[in-house]
Amino acid sequence: MIFQPFVEYLQLEKKYSPHTVTAYLKDIEDFQAFASAEFQYAEIVDVNYSVVRSWIVSLVDSGISNRTVNRKISSLKTYYKFLLKTGQIEINPLAKHKALKTSKKIQVPFSEKEIGNVMEMFGEENDFEGLRNRLIVELFYSTGIRRAELINIKVTDVYFAQKTLKVLGKRNKERIVPLLPTVLQSINDYLQQRNDLENIKDTDALFLTQKGVKIYETLVYRIINSYFSKASEKVKKSPHILRHSFATHLLNEGADINSVKELLGHSSLASTQVYTQNSIAKLKEVYKNSHPRNG
Repeated sequence: MIFQPFVEYLQLEKKYSPHTVTAYLKDIEDFQAFASAEFQYAEIVDVNYSVVRSWIVSLVDSGISNRTVNRKISSLKTYYKFLLKTGQIEINPLAKHKALKTSKKIQVPFSEKEIGNVMEMFGEENDFEGLRNRLIVELFYSTGIRRAELINIKVTDVYFAQKTLKVLGKRNKERIVPLLPTVLQSINDYLQQRNDLENIKDTDALFLTQKGVKIYETLVYRIINSYFSKASEKVKKSPHILRHSFATHLLNEGADINSVKELLGHSSLASTQVYTQNSIAKLKEVYKNSHPRNG
């Protein structure tokens, strides 16, 4: 593979997930195909910024959002930085590139009532899938973990005595998150059903399918979307919205933003501050309704 050294750089040095590496490679291969078809470049190490700009124009003309274009250019930028670092080019053609303007996407969290309504749906479900799905919802909302983090939880990552969970986050960074007593009970209930499965293939994985293999991204999304479609009219119903709800509700109740940052596994406070917007809106409402001079 022509990009193999770059792939190894992303995997070993940058510690990107397989999903991210695949996305980066696809973006770069798309650009290579464009440069070859439109400008007859055999190798994209030789291109200048005008070729990149032409690609950007063609992407925008095809109806792709500025946000997606920026993601593709980010992949390309990382590749050229790698080439510069390894001495394969002397000038980065994207050195002075500025990202396209994008509108900020406002993520609307689930309300506490919506989450409560979903939890009520599980009722007395005591079969394997019912207990598993309940635990998935509980873990997302009570810990704020990412979908990939949930999928990769091992049975041994749950510390019952300490009431904590070890999470392997982005770039293989580990963190410990606390578990509520109700969640620990749900884990216990689920494990009893899990251990009764026949032919468990992925013995280490906490979350399995009925066939005994580790759950996968689309299944987790379908589970969350299925339950919350019955309880919420919000446009987006995904695992990330549960993570967003976790952070927003903590901040609404007065949690310290630095503590929320650690729980979410963010490397910078700027990432966590995205979740403060809903809290600010609530504070404004409380201020408006409560201040004695607002009569």
